Amino acid sequence: VAAVRAWDARITAEHGPEAVWLACSHGDVIKAIVADALGVHLDLFQRIVADPASVTAIRYTTLRPFLLRLNDTGGDLAALAPPPRKRRRATRAATSAADSDAPVGGGAGAGR
Repeated sequence: VAAVRAWDARITAEHGPEAVWLACSHGDVIKAIVADALGVHLDLFQRIVADPASVTAIRYTTLRPFLLRLNDTGGDLAALAPPPRKRRRATRAATSAADSDAPVGGGAGAGR
């Protein structure tokens, strides 16, 4: 988990907070990373399912990680692509803080 968080921080620093990267692994490693992202104790990670060739997506932010997909075998990954860049004058810290929490009431997650 520490290696995943360090790699994400490196990619974010080099390519910005909307960068997407891929890691391939065996199910138990994926389940341990998901458990960490959800704040679930590692002793309970076997309750999480990660089938072969499934997609699990986690977005790390300055406040907390968000599980975007788990065990997805549907094939359409378009929603995981970063949105087109908008030209705006905002500091990286202000942008990161604003994007580090989920909207109240849910929803609005399909485009992230």
